[in-house]
Amino acid sequence: MAGILGTGIQDGLLLKPVKYKWAYDLYNQAVANTWFPNEIQLGQDLADWKNMSEEERHAVTFLMSYFNPNELLVNKALAFGVYPYVNAAEAHLYLAKQMWEEANHCMSFEYVLETFPIDRDQAYAAHVETPSMARKEEFETKFIKRMTEETLDITTTEGKKDFIRNLIAYNIILEGIWFYSGFMVALSFRQRNLLRNFASLIDWVVRDESLHLKFGINLILTVLEENEDLQTEEFANEIKQMILDGVEMEEAYNKDLLPNGILGLNADYINQYVKYLADRRLEELGFEPHYKVSNPAKWMSAANDTLQLVNFFEATNTSYEVNAVANNESGGQSPSADRNENDPDNSVLK
Repeated sequence: MAGILGTGIQDGLLLKPVKYKWAYDLYNQAVANTWFPNEIQLGQDLADWKNMSEEERHAVTFLMSYFNPNELLVNKALAFGVYPYVNAAEAHLYLAKQMWEEANHCMSFEYVLETFPIDRDQAYAAHVETPSMARKEEFETKFIKRMTEETLDITTTEGKKDFIRNLIAYNIILEGIWFYSGFMVALSFRQRNLLRNFASLIDWVVRDESLHLKFGINLILTVLEENEDLQTEEFANEIKQMILDGVEMEEAYNKDLLPNGILGLNADYINQYVKYLADRRLEELGFEPHYKVSNPAKWMSAANDTLQLVNFFEATNTSYEVNAVANNESGGQSPSADRNENDPDNSVLK
Protein backbone atom coordinates (compact mmCIF):
# COMPACT_ATOMS: atom_id res chain seq x y z
CA MET A 1 0.00 0.00 0.00
CA ALA A 2 1.26 3.48 -0.87
CA GLY A 3 2.54 5.73 1.90
CA ILE A 4 1.43 9.21 2.81
CA LEU A 5 3.73 10.92 0.28
CA GLY A 6 2.89 11.23 -3.42
CA THR A 7 2.13 13.68 -6.21
CA GLY A 8 -0.48 11.93 -8.31
CA ILE A 9 -3.57 14.08 -8.86
CA GLN A 10 -5.80 11.02 -8.81
CA ASP A 11 -4.40 9.80 -5.49
CA GLY A 12 -6.09 10.66 -2.22
CA LEU A 13 -9.57 11.23 -3.64
CA LEU A 14 -11.33 8.71 -1.39
CA LEU A 15 -11.67 9.43 2.30
CA LYS A 16 -12.86 6.01 3.41
CA PRO A 17 -11.39 3.77 4.55
CA VAL A 18 -9.32 6.22 6.59
CA LYS A 19 -5.68 5.12 6.74
CA TYR A 20 -4.24 7.84 8.97
CA LYS A 21 -6.74 8.14 11.79
CA TRP A 22 -4.66 10.79 13.57
CA ALA A 23 -5.19 13.16 10.61
CA TYR A 24 -8.94 12.49 10.46
CA ASP A 25 -9.34 13.00 14.22
CA LEU A 26 -7.37 16.25 14.09
CA TYR A 27 -9.56 17.50 11.24
CA ASN A 28 -12.72 16.82 13.26
CA GLN A 29 -11.24 18.58 16.30
CA ALA A 30 -10.22 21.56 14.17
CA VAL A 31 -13.74 21.89 12.78
CA ALA A 32 -15.15 21.76 16.31
CA ASN A 33 -12.78 24.56 17.33
CA THR A 34 -13.87 27.04 14.63
CA TRP A 35 -14.03 30.63 15.90
CA PHE A 36 -14.02 34.20 14.61
CA PRO A 37 -11.98 37.15 15.98
CA ASN A 38 -14.87 39.58 16.28
CA GLU A 39 -16.37 37.34 18.96
CA ILE A 40 -13.79 38.96 21.26
CA GLN A 41 -14.46 42.53 22.41
CA LEU A 42 -10.93 43.89 22.08
CA GLY A 43 -12.09 47.47 22.58
CA GLN A 44 -12.53 46.73 26.27
CA ASP A 45 -8.71 46.50 26.55
CA LEU A 46 -8.12 50.07 25.40
CA ALA A 47 -8.17 51.39 28.95
CA ASP A 48 -5.34 49.00 29.82
CA TRP A 49 -3.40 50.05 26.73
CA LYS A 50 -3.53 53.72 27.77
CA ASN A 51 -2.03 52.88 31.17
CA MET A 52 0.73 50.59 29.87
CA SER A 53 4.37 51.65 29.69
CA GLU A 54 6.12 52.32 26.40
CA GLU A 55 8.12 49.12 26.89
CA GLU A 56 4.91 47.11 27.25
CA ARG A 57 3.34 48.70 24.18
CA HIS A 58 6.56 48.04 22.26
CA ALA A 59 6.32 44.33 23.16
CA VAL A 60 2.76 44.03 21.82
CA THR A 61 3.61 45.99 18.66
CA PHE A 62 6.74 43.89 18.10
CA LEU A 63 4.71 40.69 18.41
CA MET A 64 2.15 41.92 15.88
CA SER A 65 5.00 42.87 13.53
CA TYR A 66 6.11 39.25 13.52
CA PHE A 67 2.88 37.30 13.88
CA ASN A 68 0.87 38.98 11.15
CA PRO A 69 3.06 38.40 8.05
CA ASN A 70 4.25 35.02 9.28
CA GLU A 71 0.75 33.57 9.49
CA LEU A 72 0.54 34.11 5.72
CA LEU A 73 4.06 32.77 5.30
CA VAL A 74 2.94 29.52 6.92
CA ASN A 75 0.09 29.32 4.43
CA LYS A 76 2.55 29.53 1.56
CA ALA A 77 4.62 26.76 3.12
CA LEU A 78 1.52 24.56 3.37
CA ALA A 79 0.26 25.36 -0.12
CA PHE A 80 3.59 24.90 -1.92
CA GLY A 81 5.57 22.62 0.36
CA VAL A 82 3.13 20.21 2.00
CA TYR A 83 -0.30 19.92 0.37
CA PRO A 84 0.93 18.94 -3.14
CA TYR A 85 3.06 16.10 -1.77
CA VAL A 86 0.55 14.35 0.47
CA ASN A 87 -1.66 11.55 -0.80
CA ALA A 88 -4.12 10.90 2.02
CA ALA A 89 -7.53 12.58 1.74
CA GLU A 90 -7.78 12.90 5.52
CA ALA A 91 -4.50 14.83 5.55
CA HIS A 92 -5.76 17.09 2.76
CA LEU A 93 -8.91 17.82 4.78
CA TYR A 94 -6.87 18.87 7.78
CA LEU A 95 -4.42 20.96 5.73
CA ALA A 96 -7.32 22.81 4.10
CA LYS A 97 -8.74 23.64 7.54
CA GLN A 98 -5.31 24.68 8.78
CA MET A 99 -4.87 27.07 5.87
CA TRP A 100 -8.23 28.66 6.71
CA GLU A 101 -7.10 28.97 10.33
CA GLU A 102 -3.88 30.73 9.31
CA ALA A 103 -5.97 33.23 7.35
CA ASN A 104 -8.24 33.64 10.38
CA HIS A 105 -5.19 34.31 12.56
CA CYS A 106 -4.01 36.95 10.12
CA MET A 107 -7.41 38.64 10.36
CA SER A 108 -7.23 38.35 14.15
CA PHE A 109 -3.95 40.24 14.26
CA GLU A 110 -5.37 42.79 11.82
CA TYR A 111 -8.18 43.22 14.34
CA VAL A 112 -5.56 43.97 17.02
CA LEU A 113 -3.84 46.51 14.76
CA GLU A 114 -7.18 48.16 13.98
CA THR A 115 -8.26 48.31 17.63
CA PHE A 116 -5.12 49.39 19.46
CA PRO A 117 -3.46 52.70 18.49
CA ILE A 118 -0.50 50.96 16.86
CA ASP A 119 1.42 52.60 14.01
CA ARG A 120 0.66 50.08 11.27
CA ASP A 121 3.44 51.21 8.94
CA GLN A 122 5.98 50.99 11.73
CA ALA A 123 4.72 47.55 12.73
CA TYR A 124 4.91 46.22 9.18
CA ALA A 125 8.34 47.74 8.59
CA ALA A 126 9.81 46.09 11.69
CA HIS A 127 9.76 42.58 10.25
CA VAL A 128 12.20 43.61 7.52
CA GLU A 129 14.08 46.43 9.28
CA THR A 130 14.83 44.67 12.58
CA PRO A 131 17.84 42.38 11.92
CA SER A 132 16.81 39.66 14.38
CA MET A 133 13.29 39.51 12.92
CA ALA A 134 14.52 39.67 9.33
CA ARG A 135 16.96 36.82 9.99
CA LYS A 136 14.13 34.57 11.16
CA GLU A 137 12.06 35.41 8.11
CA GLU A 138 15.03 34.79 5.81
CA PHE A 139 15.46 31.37 7.39
CA GLU A 140 11.84 30.46 6.65
CA THR A 141 11.67 31.89 3.13
CA LYS A 142 14.75 29.85 2.19
CA PHE A 143 12.63 26.71 2.47
CA ILE A 144 9.62 28.20 0.65
CA LYS A 145 11.82 29.20 -2.29
CA ARG A 146 13.04 25.62 -2.57
CA MET A 147 9.41 24.54 -2.91
CA THR A 148 8.24 27.29 -5.27
CA GLU A 149 11.21 27.59 -7.61
CA GLU A 150 11.61 23.89 -8.29
CA THR A 151 9.09 21.07 -7.95
CA LEU A 152 10.28 18.38 -5.57
CA ASP A 153 10.86 14.88 -6.84
CA ILE A 154 9.27 13.20 -3.88
CA THR A 155 10.37 9.78 -5.12
CA THR A 156 14.03 10.59 -4.39
CA THR A 157 15.73 10.60 -1.01
CA GLU A 158 16.76 14.25 -1.39
CA GLY A 159 13.23 15.26 -2.35
CA LYS A 160 11.83 13.55 0.72
CA LYS A 161 14.49 15.22 2.85
CA ASP A 162 13.45 18.63 1.52
CA PHE A 163 9.85 17.82 2.43
CA ILE A 164 10.92 17.01 6.00
CA ARG A 165 13.16 20.08 6.19
CA ASN A 166 10.20 22.27 5.28
CA LEU A 167 8.07 20.67 8.00
CA ILE A 168 10.82 21.12 10.58
CA ALA A 169 11.25 24.78 9.61
CA TYR A 170 7.55 25.63 9.74
CA ASN A 171 5.77 23.17 12.02
CA ILE A 172 8.48 22.64 14.59
CA ILE A 173 10.60 25.81 14.64
CA LEU A 174 8.20 28.55 13.52
CA GLU A 175 4.92 27.26 14.94
CA GLY A 176 6.24 25.01 17.71
CA ILE A 177 8.94 27.26 19.20
CA TRP A 178 8.92 30.81 17.84
CA PHE A 179 5.15 31.29 17.91
CA TYR A 180 4.86 29.73 21.37
CA SER A 181 7.55 32.05 22.69
CA GLY A 182 5.50 35.02 21.48
CA PHE A 183 2.27 33.52 22.83
CA MET A 184 3.83 33.30 26.27
CA VAL A 185 4.77 36.99 26.19
CA ALA A 186 1.29 37.96 24.95
CA LEU A 187 -0.44 35.90 27.63
CA SER A 188 1.86 37.20 30.38
CA PHE A 189 -0.08 40.47 30.41
CA ARG A 190 -3.14 38.63 31.67
CA GLN A 191 -1.04 37.31 34.55
CA ARG A 192 -0.94 40.96 35.68
CA ASN A 193 -4.63 41.51 34.92
CA LEU A 194 -3.93 43.46 31.71
CA LEU A 195 -5.28 42.98 28.14
CA ARG A 196 -7.55 40.13 29.20
CA ASN A 197 -9.58 40.15 25.98
CA PHE A 198 -6.42 40.23 23.88
CA ALA A 199 -5.29 37.19 25.88
CA SER A 200 -8.56 35.41 25.09
CA LEU A 201 -7.88 35.97 21.39
CA ILE A 202 -4.38 34.54 21.81
CA ASP A 203 -5.86 31.57 23.71
CA TRP A 204 -7.90 30.68 20.65
CA VAL A 205 -4.90 31.07 18.35
CA VAL A 206 -2.84 28.82 20.66
CA ARG A 207 -5.51 26.13 20.52
CA ASP A 208 -5.34 26.11 16.73
CA GLU A 209 -1.55 26.16 16.71
CA SER A 210 -1.46 23.24 19.13
CA LEU A 211 -3.30 21.15 16.56
CA HIS A 212 -1.03 22.41 13.77
CA LEU A 213 1.95 21.26 15.80
CA LYS A 214 0.31 17.92 16.54
CA PHE A 215 -0.39 17.36 12.84
CA GLY A 216 3.15 18.33 11.85
CA ILE A 217 4.77 15.98 14.36
CA ASN A 218 2.55 13.09 13.26
CA LEU A 219 3.27 13.80 9.60
CA ILE A 220 7.03 13.98 10.14
CA LEU A 221 7.09 10.73 12.10
CA THR A 222 4.86 9.00 9.55
CA VAL A 223 7.09 9.99 6.62
CA LEU A 224 10.19 8.89 8.51
CA GLU A 225 8.61 5.57 9.47
CA GLU A 226 7.52 4.87 5.90
CA ASN A 227 10.87 5.78 4.31
CA GLU A 228 13.84 3.88 5.70
CA ASP A 229 16.24 5.83 3.47
CA LEU A 230 15.60 8.89 5.70
CA GLN A 231 16.47 7.06 8.90
CA THR A 232 20.15 7.97 8.99
CA GLU A 233 22.24 9.48 11.75
CA GLU A 234 23.43 12.21 9.39
CA PHE A 235 19.88 13.38 8.58
CA ALA A 236 18.88 13.16 12.24
CA ASN A 237 21.81 15.39 13.18
CA GLU A 238 20.84 17.88 10.46
CA ILE A 239 17.29 18.11 11.81
CA LYS A 240 18.49 18.59 15.36
CA GLN A 241 20.90 21.32 14.28
CA MET A 242 18.09 23.16 12.49
CA ILE A 243 16.18 23.29 15.77
CA LEU A 244 19.23 24.46 17.74
CA ASP A 245 19.85 27.19 15.14
CA GLY A 246 16.21 28.23 15.54
CA VAL A 247 16.74 28.66 19.28
CA GLU A 248 19.76 30.88 18.71
CA MET A 249 17.79 33.11 16.33
CA GLU A 250 14.91 33.37 18.78
CA GLU A 251 17.26 34.38 21.60
CA ALA A 252 18.47 37.37 19.57
CA TYR A 253 14.88 38.26 18.61
CA ASN A 254 13.73 38.26 22.24
CA LYS A 255 16.46 40.71 23.19
CA ASP A 256 14.95 43.13 20.67
CA LEU A 257 11.45 42.29 21.86
CA LEU A 258 12.24 43.22 25.49
CA PRO A 259 15.49 45.22 25.49
CA ASN A 260 14.89 46.53 29.02
CA GLY A 261 12.35 44.08 30.36
CA ILE A 262 8.89 44.68 31.79
CA LEU A 263 7.43 43.81 35.17
CA GLY A 264 8.01 40.12 35.80
CA LEU A 265 9.45 39.41 32.36
CA ASN A 266 12.76 39.89 30.56
CA ALA A 267 14.64 38.36 27.62
CA ASP A 268 16.49 35.84 29.80
CA TYR A 269 13.19 34.52 31.19
CA ILE A 270 11.71 34.17 27.69
CA ASN A 271 14.84 32.50 26.36
CA GLN A 272 14.81 29.89 29.10
CA TYR A 273 11.25 29.14 28.02
CA VAL A 274 12.44 28.89 24.40
CA LYS A 275 15.05 26.31 25.41
CA TYR A 276 12.42 24.41 27.37
CA LEU A 277 10.18 24.38 24.31
CA ALA A 278 13.04 23.22 22.09
CA ASP A 279 13.69 20.27 24.39
CA ARG A 280 10.03 19.32 24.24
CA ARG A 281 10.06 19.42 20.43
CA LEU A 282 13.28 17.38 20.32
CA GLU A 283 11.74 14.75 22.59
CA GLU A 284 8.58 14.60 20.48
CA LEU A 285 10.78 13.81 17.49
CA GLY A 286 12.67 11.10 19.38
CA PHE A 287 15.80 13.01 20.42
CA GLU A 288 17.20 13.48 23.89
CA PRO A 289 16.66 16.96 25.41
CA HIS A 290 19.57 19.27 24.64
CA TYR A 291 19.25 22.18 27.07
CA LYS A 292 17.76 20.39 30.10
CA VAL A 293 16.22 23.53 31.61
CA SER A 294 13.08 23.85 33.69
CA ASN A 295 9.93 25.57 32.50
CA PRO A 296 9.98 29.13 33.90
CA ALA A 297 6.35 29.69 32.80
CA LYS A 298 4.57 26.71 34.31
CA TRP A 299 1.26 28.49 33.79
CA MET A 300 1.80 27.87 30.05
CA SER A 301 2.26 24.11 30.49
CA ALA A 302 -1.17 23.13 29.15
CA ALA A 303 -0.55 25.02 25.93
CA ASN A 304 2.91 23.64 25.18
CA ASP A 305 2.25 20.00 26.05
CA THR A 306 1.12 18.40 22.79
CA LEU A 307 1.13 14.92 24.30
CA GLN A 308 -1.80 15.92 26.51
CA LEU A 309 -3.48 18.04 23.87
CA VAL A 310 -6.84 16.27 23.74
CA ASN A 311 -7.38 16.49 27.48
CA PHE A 312 -6.49 20.20 27.32
CA PHE A 313 -9.13 20.79 24.67
CA GLU A 314 -11.79 18.75 26.45
CA ALA A 315 -11.23 20.81 29.59
CA THR A 316 -11.14 24.29 28.07
CA ASN A 317 -12.66 24.35 24.65
CA THR A 318 -16.40 23.96 25.23
CA SER A 319 -17.10 27.68 24.96
CA TYR A 320 -16.74 27.73 21.20
CA GLU A 321 -17.07 24.17 19.94
CA VAL A 322 -19.32 24.52 16.91
CA ASN A 323 -19.46 20.85 15.97
CA ALA A 324 -19.41 18.75 19.10
CA VAL A 325 -20.67 15.79 17.09
CA ALA A 326 -17.36 15.62 15.24
CA ASN A 327 -15.50 14.21 18.23
CA ASN A 328 -18.19 11.64 18.87
CA GLU A 329 -18.03 10.44 15.28
CA SER A 330 -14.33 9.71 15.66
CA GLY A 331 -15.02 7.68 18.77
CA GLY A 332 -13.45 10.22 21.11
CA GLN A 333 -10.04 8.69 20.52
CA SER A 334 -6.89 10.71 20.89
CA PRO A 335 -5.34 11.88 17.59
CA SER A 336 -2.21 10.07 18.66
CA ALA A 337 -3.95 6.91 19.78
CA ASP A 338 -2.55 4.93 16.87
CA ARG A 339 0.98 6.09 17.71
CA ASN A 340 2.18 6.13 21.30
CA GLU A 341 4.40 9.19 21.15
CA ASN A 342 5.30 8.79 24.82
CA ASP A 343 7.17 5.63 23.89
CA PRO A 344 10.71 6.63 22.88
CA ASP A 345 11.15 3.31 21.13
CA ASN A 346 8.41 4.33 18.71
CA SER A 347 10.41 7.26 17.34
CA VAL A 348 12.68 6.90 14.35
CA LEU A 349 14.98 9.85 15.07
CA LYS A 350 17.32 9.30 18.00
